[in-house]
Amino acid sequence: MSTVLSAVAWPYANGPRHIGHVAGFGVPSDVFSRYMRMAGHDVLMVSGTDEHGTPILVEADSEGITARELADRNNRLIVEDLVALGLSYDLFTRTTTRNHYQVVQDMFVSVRDNGYMVEQTTSGAISPSTGRTLPDRYIEGTCPICGAGGARGDQCDNCGNQLDPTDLLDPISRINGETPQFVETSHWFLDLPALAGELGRWLDEREATGLWRPNVIRFSQNILDDIKPRAMTRDIDWGIPVPGWEDQPNKRLYVWFDAVIGYLSASIEWARRSGDPDAWRAWWNDPDALAYYFMGKDNIVFHSQIWPAEMIAQNGKGDKGGEPGKFGELHLPTEVVSSEFLTMEGKKFSSSKKVVIYVRDMLERYQPDALRYYISAAGPETQDADFTWSDFISRTNNELVAGWGNLVNRTAAMIAKNVGEIPEAGELEPVDEKLLSAIRDGFGVVGSLIEAHRQRAAIAEVMHLVGEANRYVSETEPFKLKAEEQRPRLLTVLHVLAQAVTDLNTMMAPFLPESSNAVEKALGGDLMIAPMPRIDEVEDLDGGPGYPVITGDYTGVPAWEHRPVPVGQTVVKPTPIFVKLDPEVAEQELERLEAEAEAAAAAADADAVADD
Repeated sequence: MSTVLSAVAWPYANGPRHIGHVAGFGVPSDVFSRYMRMAGHDVLMVSGTDEHGTPILVEADSEGITARELADRNNRLIVEDLVALGLSYDLFTRTTTRNHYQVVQDMFVSVRDNGYMVEQTTSGAISPSTGRTLPDRYIEGTCPICGAGGARGDQCDNCGNQLDPTDLLDPISRINGETPQFVETSHWFLDLPALAGELGRWLDEREATGLWRPNVIRFSQNILDDIKPRAMTRDIDWGIPVPGWEDQPNKRLYVWFDAVIGYLSASIEWARRSGDPDAWRAWWNDPDALAYYFMGKDNIVFHSQIWPAEMIAQNGKGDKGGEPGKFGELHLPTEVVSSEFLTMEGKKFSSSKKVVIYVRDMLERYQPDALRYYISAAGPETQDADFTWSDFISRTNNELVAGWGNLVNRTAAMIAKNVGEIPEAGELEPVDEKLLSAIRDGFGVVGSLIEAHRQRAAIAEVMHLVGEANRYVSETEPFKLKAEEQRPRLLTVLHVLAQAVTDLNTMMAPFLPESSNAVEKALGGDLMIAPMPRIDEVEDLDGGPGYPVITGDYTGVPAWEHRPVPVGQTVVKPTPIFVKLDPEVAEQELERLEAEAEAAAAAADADAVADD
């Protein structure tokens, strides 16, 4: 048994999350975590809402509320949505807790004292009307290299060249259209060049394992070629104060320095709430512990470069040496598991243009496990994937309902009608042995695929076995075994089907937790196959405002192995577990999206006229 950290990307709290977000960080991490618990590992799954930075301030200003009020509202929305999706966090917290502030500041001090924070004077873009820092991506202008308009302060999408805001011709703020003011300002920079050697050695070791997805390891190694110091503070009044700069309240730690440390601070908060304040060290200080980080591909650099660099610096392992800080020698990621992007009907998700399906809206109209199944079977695992309503309906109806749901329903219905309880098997025939053997072998195949983060292949293998079980029904035709002399054979076939459904349900549990519990009940069982998360209202451990957290008790799950079906267990007439969708749903949803997009465009035009 291993200790396994499942470190899940922190959703940004400037608004509700859409299905593209949870396809990248949510469902893949939960499938993995649930499987690893069933396989006997000690899993700690942590995350929370990321609540600092300029975008929060911009959105709060536009609504006429404070940044904290916006963060509070969106934190609760996100918590509720992720629980509704069944994500089994041990702790889902937030970056505005006093525990998080203290851990981040302690980390900063350790990195600084080891010599890996360097103070430099730089040119920063300031909003003349607010005095706040304008992040690079909030500045647009003409590219000085190719002449294209709409180039951002960090990159020109037309020619692909990296830029600085000062490079742009005729720069303007995307927030209010004003011309930014460039001023000299002092900041702390993470000395990445002094950490590049150790980073490179670590990445080479990771490559040698052959476990990382090729796109992730290649990208991570390539960014070392042009590594530069990176600013870890900002001129902003919403964020974590900078140790040593307490007399400068408009300087705060960079939101991305703060956010990635959340994996550590959440683990520490979980330990403190568990009653054993040092319990987190089993996942962070043990060199044999495993740590997997789940996110979308736009966050690779922060998880394969910035966060490992911070840990190396805290550990005192870079070119400048040093001593491990307060947190001891931290264990670097075993793997950065990055998903590609999910688009929708061929378009990039955009909340402002209403090209979006929010998690909450999706779950109000459709079953959570229908969405989880779609993401598992067709999500952006190693390449971009396109969500279409027609494909969602097709997979729900033809695979989830007609395949798995049909097998469960007719198995339970035949047992309820003919016996009323799970019967004992008589002598097995070759056709029975063949099915049961294939399903028993499936545990090893499916488990290995999940462990290797090949979830699309894993769910495909489970569905293949579901198909074999449905084929078994067609071959044995239990519905025709009506004569008294055929009853022993009927009972054997029904027992085999009950065993098949039981084992397949165990394999389905990481993917479809809510319905797995329903399948267990359909066969008369009372086990919690897949424990579900809950929301707890908690007080801040250090005196700050209270907040909701996601947590749960995930102990007692069945082992990832064949489990003999209980003979004599009462089975009653079942009700369908999955809902079949009307094909017209696709057209209705597309019409809804089109109407919302037109309304958003009209509102944008009205705002433009008002500004003129």
